[in-house]
Amino acid sequence: MPNTPPYAAITLGSNSFNMLVARTRGNQPEVIAKYKRKVRLAEGIQDDGTLSEEVLERGLDCLAMFAKMLDKEGVSSENVAVIATATLRHIGNADEFCRRALPVLGHPIEIISGMQEAELIYQGMVATTHGEGRRLVIDIGGASTEFIIGDADKVLLKTSLSMGCVTFNERFFNSFPFQQLDFDDAQKQVKEVLGHYLGELKLLGWHGVVGASGSVQSVVELLNHRDESATITPVVLNRLKLEILEQEDISMRDIRGLHPERAPTFAAGISILLALFDLLEIEKLNLSGGALREGVLQRLANRITL
Repeated sequence: MPNTPPYAAITLGSNSFNMLVARTRGNQPEVIAKYKRKVRLAEGIQDDGTLSEEVLERGLDCLAMFAKMLDKEGVSSENVAVIATATLRHIGNADEFCRRALPVLGHPIEIISGMQEAELIYQGMVATTHGEGRRLVIDIGGASTEFIIGDADKVLLKTSLSMGCVTFNERFFNSFPFQQLDFDDAQKQVKEVLGHYLGELKLLGWHGVVGASGSVQSVVELLNHRDESATITPVVLNRLKLEILEQEDISMRDIRGLHPERAPTFAAGISILLALFDLLEIEKLNLSGGALREGVLQRLANRITL
């Protein structure tokens, strides 16, 4: 069977910008190149609800790099999807960002709703993660967290809520050294944001929990570095919280296995995970094989191979 032409899924998250380039082989997308940059778009949201010029330029610079890589990988313009999430959903100058990005990247940006994002995250998880039974999928992004419960391909509940590792970092972990009170305040906020969804999620129930995105990935990378089980548990999270509280430098360089790029939002991510484990009574969580970008990639693959 001849290979399909290459295609690319670009996702503009509140924390990271990502690009996957793939070809379809055996009816499945096979990733041939990955590009990623920690843009931390949500850091640039100003008091008036617009994105600062400095962070806007940071985003455009990353898109210029992506444009060069698209040329390098030989991806034609009709085979590119560019998806933006929470920060671009909410800022007041999203239109300006999209207008200035068009000549840089050469492709229009589609700003999707939280519900569309949740749907794509679930599709990406199902396409890449083995497992049976009802699953709860949690994707902690920079400015939003998606919750999806599904059985196989069927989504039973989905929502996108306004909490993320970048926004929590700005609100609760903006003064070093960090304290137990910071984690307590973060947990109260998680409970408030969850609202009635806390009861709805627990009522539906699940057989297993899968986590996606950088906050979960950072913990799993750390556990792998330490040659420990990659399953996240309350014991693991509480131990990491204690390590965070013991740090004498904001770089958290003494936390063994923590990548420096992950450090700025690590405490905030751990705080959200701890709160969710407690409120939803989660016993263990495993990393998803894929999420939003893989969902976008699968959607592209389906379109190209029709």
